[in-house]
Amino acid sequence: MNIEEIKENLSKRLSEKRYTHSLGTMNAAKELASIYGENVEEAEIAGLIHDVAKELRKDEIEEYLERYNIKPDEIEQIQIGLLHAKLGAVIARDEFNLSREIQKAIEYHTTGNKNMDNFAKIIYLADKIEENRNYDNVEEFRILAKQSLDEAMLAFLDFTIQKTIKKGHLIHPDTVDLRNFLLNHLTNV
Repeated sequence: MNIEEIKENLSKRLSEKRYTHSLGTMNAAKELASIYGENVEEAEIAGLIHDVAKELRKDEIEEYLERYNIKPDEIEQIQIGLLHAKLGAVIARDEFNLSREIQKAIEYHTTGNKNMDNFAKIIYLADKIEENRNYDNVEEFRILAKQSLDEAMLAFLDFTIQKTIKKGHLIHPDTVDLRNFLLNHLTNV
């Protein structure tokens, strides 16, 4: 499936707002992939499709969980919205026949994971800094993402963890593990 076919498919599956966000993520992923020497076309596709499962209804989520034998962890059982990343990865594989690299990037784009490669970091950050985002500090993250993936990841993780704490929500262990891994890596370089 080429990028135009994926756009057509997503324009029917997603709300206009979510589709616009996906296009923005695609553009940011393309730019970051170009900067960091990753496959630009694959990054565009991953950025475009990363939220394919974001707007699934609860019954659709349950159907996918059963079909693919996905067992939500204790945090995902409480914060069901986190599951869109795992479900998006299986949709990318089975409905769009996309590469394992794209699948992993989609799977990790919400909580992160200490095993992320640069491609997955690009998709994670592209989702957070795309042109339609307008939260405090977004411009700083956009600049930092073009200078250092790891430093941008760490800065954004600090930001999002603080925000999550203020909301009184649970923090997924993968997010904490990734932050600790990056902090250890950056301080021991």
